[in-house]
Formats: sequence, C-alpha cells, structure tokens
Amino acid sequence: MSAIRRAILAGTLAALPVVAAVLPATPAHASDTLRAHAEARGKFIGTAVATSPLANESAYRTIAASEFNQITAENAMKWDATEPSQNQFNFSGADQIMAFAEANGQQVHGHTLVWHSQTPSWVQNLGADAMRSAMQNHIARVAGRYASNPVLKSWDVVNEVFEENGSLRNSFWYQRLGDSYIADAFRAARAADPDAKLCINDYNVEGVNAKSTAMYNLVRSLRAQNVPVDCVGMQSHLAIQYGFPNIQENMQRFADLGVEVRVTELDVRMQTPRNTTKDATQATYYSNVVKACLAVSRCSGVTIWGFTDRHSWVPDTFPGEGAALIYDENYGKKPSYTAVHDALAGGAPDDTTPPSTPGRPAASAVTATGATLTWTASTDNRAVTGYDVYRGTTRLASSATNSVALTGLTPETAYTVHVVARDAAGNTSANSETTTFTTPAGPGGTGCTATYRLVNSWQGGFQGEVTVKCASAVTSWRTTLTYPSGVNITQNWSSTMSASGNAFTFSNAPWNGTVPAGGSTTFGFIGSWNGTGTPPSPAIS
Repeated sequence: MSAIRRAILAGTLAALPVVAAVLPATPAHASDTLRAHAEARGKFIGTAVATSPLANESAYRTIAASEFNQITAENAMKWDATEPSQNQFNFSGADQIMAFAEANGQQVHGHTLVWHSQTPSWVQNLGADAMRSAMQNHIARVAGRYASNPVLKSWDVVNEVFEENGSLRNSFWYQRLGDSYIADAFRAARAADPDAKLCINDYNVEGVNAKSTAMYNLVRSLRAQNVPVDCVGMQSHLAIQYGFPNIQENMQRFADLGVEVRVTELDVRMQTPRNTTKDATQATYYSNVVKACLAVSRCSGVTIWGFTDRHSWVPDTFPGEGAALIYDENYGKKPSYTAVHDALAGGAPDDTTPPSTPGRPAASAVTATGATLTWTASTDNRAVTGYDVYRGTTRLASSATNSVALTGLTPETAYTVHVVARDAAGNTSANSETTTFTTPAGPGGTGCTATYRLVNSWQGGFQGEVTVKCASAVTSWRTTLTYPSGVNITQNWSSTMSASGNAFTFSNAPWNGTVPAGGSTTFGFIGSWNGTGTPPSPAIS
C-alpha cells in the first residue's frame, strides 16, 4: 500500500472457529459463503487481517474464518514487526495469523519481505554491502520460517518499486543497491522457500498506464534472466470518484507473459457520508474486479484489504473518505458484499447437476520436474468451466481445457493423480480414475559441464557461482561440489540443494531446468569456512 498503516496491536489468539477446508466437498449454492463460491470457481477470495481484532472481537474472527479462504497479514509479517532490531526476530503476530489460517482451512499470502516503508531505521542506515546482507538474511529467516508449512502459499517479495511515471522509486534500497536488489530479493526468497509463489506487488498498476507498463517490462526482463518472478500483485485501492480502470485487459497482458496475476489489496473508497447512489457505484466496482479475475484464467483470486469499515486504513490516510469495504462498522453486509457474492456465484445458483466424470488422465513428456496430462473432457448440462488435478487431496494444477502441463515436480518421485471437473455453479464431478507416473532422475550432468567461480570472500565466508553449460539440450541438471572439512553452504539461489557431509548437490530450480544445446545457466551460493586466506575451491562431479 502507498501509506503506512496502523501499528500492530498485540493480542492473544482467542478460541478459533473451525470451518471447511479450502477444497470443497459439495457444490456451492445461492446462499453459500464467498469462499464456497470462490472455491467452486477455482479461485481464492481473501482478506487482510489484523492481530488485535482477530484476538479480541468474535464477530471479526467468525467472518474472517467463514467467508474467506485466503488471508494476508495486514502488518504482522512486515519488517518492522518481524525484525525491529538487527537479528532480533519476533514472530508472535505472524505465528498468530498462521495458526488462525491453519485452524480454518485457509491459505496465507505473506506480506511483505522488501519494502521502502515500515522498514526499521537500522536497515535504512546501512551501507551497500551490509544492506544487501541484511536483506538476504531477513528473507532467509522470515520466508524460511514458514517454508515447510503448506498453509503459506505465496509472498509479496518486493513491494512498490515504481514511481507514478514508471521510473524506479528512489528508495533507500535503490540509492544503495541500484535495481539489482529486486532480482537479489527474488533469488533469496526462492532459496528460502522453493515452493511458494513469489510476487511483485504495487498500487496504481490495475489499468494500462505508464506505471503498469514499467511493471510489465520489468517482469518480462527479470523472467528472461531466470529471476523467479511467479506472479504480479495489483493492489487496486480504488475510489468511486475516479473512473474504473481497464483491469481485465491489463491482467491478460501480464498473464500472457506466463505469470500468475492476483488482486492483492482491493478496497473501493468514497467521499463520506455514504448514500445509496455511492453504495451502488461501489458495488459495481467490486463486481467488475471480481469478474475481471474470473475472466482471466491466470488470475488466482482477489484479496480485499480488510472486510469491515470498523478497521479500515482508509479514513486515516484519506481524510473525508472511507466506507471502503464490504461490511459496515457494525459487521453488517453492504451492497458491495452482495456484488462480490453474486459475481463469484456465476449467475447459475439453481444448477445442481455435476459435470460427467473426466476420463483417466494420460501422462506424457515426463521429465524430472514436469509432465503433461491429457484426459477425455467432461460434459455438463450448461458448461464445464475447468478442471483441477489432484495428488491425493493436494491440488497440483488447474486448467480450462482437458490438458495441463505440471511443473515443479520432484525428481525420482511417483505421482498418483486424478482429475475433477467443475462448472459455473460450483458443481464438481466425481474423481476420475487415477494414473501413476514416476519422474526420472535428472541427467546428473550428462552432456553438461560445471565451472566454479569465486565471486567474493571475507573473513569466515565467501560467495561462489557455478555455470552449468550443456552440449546437448536437457530438461534438468545436477552437479555436486565437494569441499574440504570446515566448509558449509548456508544459502543458495537459482537451484535446490542437498548436503551429505562436505558434498553439496545442486539441481535445477523449477524455472531453469531446461537448457538448450550449447546453452548455460548459472546458480550461486553463500558459504562459511573456518580457514584463512583464499577459500578452497571444490571438487566438481
């Protein structure tokens, strides 16, 4: 967001209501919750939550749990909350958010790792090398804390890096580190959590304009450099006194880059007091945003920045404006709630006929980290809107057609999968028959050579870099670096790593396994050692 929000208020989590899991067991019906309709459409509907009302207001907890299948911490995961003093970490608020989500079958979007606002002064006063190190350490500690928790699905890695004219924001990050901090942050986040979706997030990028075009060009450039940018977050702090942006067109052009898009911080403010005309306009804006997301297959969902006007950031930041959310100050549903509900419901609440069962999926083009699945399409009395591929109860992918390319799979692993079809009313088919395939091991360097380079060293540590060059085309790679005793690898990027004694095996990340004939890719790492002089070079196999 463009302004500092309220300070975090400490609180103890009260008894938590338990509601249905993210994956629906039954079709959504006309009177169902927002989350039931969103799940039926293969999307999330989220909200930002604050720790104090979560701990102290039962109505707040009940609505947050029952209506939304995704939550974002309003403040509790930001730098000033998690690392107020250097290397002094506090996860009490963040853990509270995670516990609430886990208890209520919700996913969490982490917000935010690197931002010019709400970052302590001790960070802002560091020199370049110390600032880069502090940033990498912060990301490793914060994102790494929740990397093994399946509830946390995604992170805003860098936040608000552009000025309104499309130039890079002249923040302390940019002043000390130049634009390289953006790529460095994403690579550090991937090293900390290999499975999370990694997003770049900004405001006033909902429509096609100079700022969103600069974002588009940056994302395209970063992905061309194998920087792991998985998604683009459009905050969408709208106001009814301004025109509605061409959000669907803008979403689609980002989606065409191959990235996921999402609305991360939606609210629609008005000049107060409210009246029926303003409420109607606000409701239309909310409906339009949701419908735009539903129309773009790579839009994963919409998060509303809070849900009740009782706890909105808007009046403090925009004097004379407010009433921006879908519940009023007394937790009453506003017309904007109905607009979101009806947009998600898809206009077919009376349809209770499920699609026919999809055919058994067939796997092809199986590699160490991916596979293509195809199956016989389902039929429906109205229309099939999409398919979900599951491994047990874990959704691996969604598709609008009867085929999908799975990515990010684990080498040398058996996958037993099935397919479920869904329609616009939220009806889901029976599970298809299962099929099992096993991903092979990577080529282990066959046809590829690895070259090590010492980038930098300091007392007790060093930075290394390895370039993998392949004579023939490969879809995955692996190499092992063996060091003398006393050397340890503490952080890596653009790769996945496993260790056995002093042997460190690196394999491709999900985004850089494919190397063309004659091509190359590079990964890096930070090491520690207990010697003096030049750090030892590894044996490479």
